[in-house]
Amino acid sequence: MNALTVLPPAEDEAISQAEAAYRQLRDKLIMLDIRPGEPINDGQLAAELGFGRTPVREAIKRLEVDHLVVSYPRRGTFATTVDFTELADVSEIRELLEPLAARRAATRANAAMRRELLDVAKTIAELAPSPAESRELMRYDLTVHRLIYRAAANPHLEDTLIRYDNLATRIWCLVLDKVPSVSGHISEHVELLKAVAEGDADRAAELALHHVTSFEETIRKVL
Repeated sequence: MNALTVLPPAEDEAISQAEAAYRQLRDKLIMLDIRPGEPINDGQLAAELGFGRTPVREAIKRLEVDHLVVSYPRRGTFATTVDFTELADVSEIRELLEPLAARRAATRANAAMRRELLDVAKTIAELAPSPAESRELMRYDLTVHRLIYRAAANPHLEDTLIRYDNLATRIWCLVLDKVPSVSGHISEHVELLKAVAEGDADRAAELALHHVTSFEETIRKVL
């Protein structure tokens, strides 16, 4: 079960090979399928993903801007390490912007988007997760956040929040084995999605803030 496939995608437009390569590599880095510090071989990745080297190289350049990969002269390109000291800085930004996105989504989503939000909420509510599926559950977290950012209808806000949510998810995935349960973190999305879909902007903002602060608290308990 891959939540990024099961749930509605964040974008449904036709995309270039470079964009497709970027999204696939980005999610591999976020979910730690490519481990922190691991070398990035563009030829190997191109063969693995089924793209040419040029789209993969373009994707890697974008991932450097996202702080997910880093290049060193004469050494090569590597997945960035996960710096736990960044947690407070990332959380500070998300605590301000996640409620804003939820509030905007609640007031600006069209009817089709509201139905989509409710469908996702229903899917998550019906999950019967086991501890072995923790990593897959985190894919739902990514998908839900990206859906709300898209519903907020502000591409600059969306781009910024995706970047910081990606960094936060990498931190979470690195301590996933130490976290008692991920299902509670994921199930919080049900009420958030419903509040957004029902146009309750104040409730949506409140739940979004709680989700971010509880995330940081959970991480700090296991560090």
